[in-house]
Amino acid sequence: MKVLKATRELAIPDGIDVQLKARKITVKGPRGTLSRDFTHLPRIDLFHDKENNVIVATMFFSAKKRLACLRTVCSHMSNLFDGVTKGFRYKMRAVYAHFPVNVNIPEAGEKIEIRNFLGEKRTRTCMMLEGVKIFRDDNVKDCLVLEGNDIDNVSKSAALIHMACLVKRKDIRKFLDGFYVSEKGVMEA
Repeated sequence: MKVLKATRELAIPDGIDVQLKARKITVKGPRGTLSRDFTHLPRIDLFHDKENNVIVATMFFSAKKRLACLRTVCSHMSNLFDGVTKGFRYKMRAVYAHFPVNVNIPEAGEKIEIRNFLGEKRTRTCMMLEGVKIFRDDNVKDCLVLEGNDIDNVSKSAALIHMACLVKRKDIRKFLDGFYVSEKGVMEA
């Protein structure tokens, strides 16, 4: 059964400038500028109500599966608002049983070099995506911190580090070595 009209409202926080045109949104805040394109989603209308300072997302004549896109779009826009005001932080921990992993992060924090993973001689290098900085946590041993404004780039950079250290041709129940995300969320303002 199709729903005639479904709407969701998303309040815009103070100190954020929003430009919305043809399902393309650009958000400017104290930490920078982020943009997102929703033109691939059919049957969704985005309207910026400047009087009430909200964004209204509306879908007409959509079935249940298509209606799920409505909340997804609102969640993406909410993540844009959090990114330009607070930013996102992911923490990763190195896990090893026998061979201690050696991590080298150059000064700029735009890439990471992983050595001695499972005793291998090969150096694994991961470049961080645009706008993501990586550094060591001084308080916790073998802990990496990734920070940035765009949640997609921060989480993809964490995934690149995790995938670079996957154990091949061994029982992964026994060989648990690698880098794992231990904590994720927004930074305190």
